[in-house]
Parts: sequence; C-alpha cells; structure tokens
Amino acid sequence: MAAFLENVSQIAILVFVVTCMATAGLGLTVHNMVAPLRRVRLVLLAVVANFIFAPALAYALTALLPLHEHYEVGLLLLGGAAGAPFLPKLAELARGDFAFSVGLMLLLMVGSVVFIPLALPLMIPGLAPEPWPLLRPLLLTMLGPLIAGMVVKNRSDAWATWLQPRVAVVSNVSMLLTLALLIGLNLKAMLNTFGSGAAAVGAVFVSLSLAFGYALGGPSPSTRSVLGLGTGQRNVAAALLIAAQNYPTEPGVMVMLMVTTLVGLIPILLATWWFARHSVSVGIHSDATSFADHPFA
Repeated sequence: MAAFLENVSQIAILVFVVTCMATAGLGLTVHNMVAPLRRVRLVLLAVVANFIFAPALAYALTALLPLHEHYEVGLLLLGGAAGAPFLPKLAELARGDFAFSVGLMLLLMVGSVVFIPLALPLMIPGLAPEPWPLLRPLLLTMLGPLIAGMVVKNRSDAWATWLQPRVAVVSNVSMLLTLALLIGLNLKAMLNTFGSGAAAVGAVFVSLSLAFGYALGGPSPSTRSVLGLGTGQRNVAAALLIAAQNYPTEPGVMVMLMVTTLVGLIPILLATWWFARHSVSVGIHSDATSFADHPFA
C-alpha cells in the first residue's frame, strides 16, 4: 500500500506543478511580463537576491550547522528554486507593487529553469552533473505549461478567462493531495526532525532571505515588500519536482522541503501583515486583475 501511495504522490506532484504553471500563464499578458522588467536596477537586484544570496545562504547554513545529509540537499534545492507562483497574491495582501510582482515571478521562474541545472549540481554531491536531465523536466513541466498558458491568454482572453479557474481547481486539488500524501507518508520522519535543528535552520533561511530581498528592493516600500517576499518564498513546486525525480528513495529530502515550507510560512505571513500595515497600496492595472483573482496567484 505504501508503494502505491508513493506512486500516487509522484503523479500528484507532477499534476500540481504543470497545472500551477499553466494557471499562472493563463493570467499573464505581454504587458504584465514586460512592463515591470524595464526597471533594470530592480531586476538586477532581484537576480542577486535570488540566485546569488539565497543559494549562498543555503550553502553556508549547511556548511556551518550540523544537519542530516538529506536535509542539506532539501535546503540547497530550495535555495536554488526561486519564483513562487503565488507571489502576486502575497504582494496583493501586502499592498505591494502588484505589476512588479507578476514580472518578478516570471523572471524568477525562468531564471530557476536556467540556474537549477547549471548551478545546483556544483553545490549538491550526487545530483546529475549533466544539465539536460535536470533541465528537461523543468522545461516540460514548468516552462512549457507557463508559456502555453500565456499563448492562450494573449490569443484569446475569453478562453483564458474560462480555462483559468478550472485549471486552478485541478491545481488546488492536486496541491492538497500532494501535501496530504507527503505529510502522511513522511509524518514520522517529519516528527523526527524535532531536535535535529532542521526546522530552525529552515526558518532562519527563509527569514534571512526575506530580509535581504527587502533590503535590496529599492527606495519604494511597495517594491521592497515584493522583493522581500519573492526572495523569502521559494518555489517549492520546482524543488519538489527535482526531489521526486532525483531522490525517490531518500525521504529526508522531501521532509526538509516540507518542514522548511511550513515553518517558513510564519515569517512570510508575519511580514505580509507588517507590509500591509506600513505600505501604501499600489494600483492594479486592469489587464492584471484576472491574475490577482485566481486562487493560486
């Protein structure tokens, strides 16, 4: 029975990643994508925060603090996986610059597809040294559905409007199934992390990443909050995909991903609340409102 549920969890992860990316793409227009990225300085700072600082922080924490080898791999995977698909929703709740959050999400997703297969094998012993085995699933299950959704959105807004909530339902159901299966199958292992320092290290990683992103977010509170949240909230969908395909017999990797994601929600949600209280809301362009409305943005 356990082997059957393991197979179901692998399928659920795949469905979750594909539908999550497709839902995001169905809410993106060319304007959503291009306009925020014209702020070159912010884009460069976002790259530094997400693809230099966050991976370096994860590597430093695994080098300095005693963790189980599989927990270290999980943290390093999160360190290299940027571009959480629900960043625009966090930005909206934090009253941040929504347009910038959409562009940043797309930039970081595409950046992760490039960064993960090139950089992570240098940081994680045992990970496929050739980039193509890591790049292929990212292209097929992340970038492909994202681009397909964008093509539909830019060719027929009516079709995108009809499809998006339906694909989002599949995404949300598969996400809940993934969480239930991963937690259920790894509950004992997750409980065993208490006293190992895994949860504390995960919380430190998310908190410091958030703080560094916030510090680099420019003079405007509305962009500082977005870059902070975008750096602190890692792309667990991409990390789960890599872990499922490369470490299927090492549950500790999945456990670290789950533990860090769960404990990381505490600083993320606290920061979102604080940003909302201390920031002025930035208006949402009319062509971006559909993306703000979908439940996984």
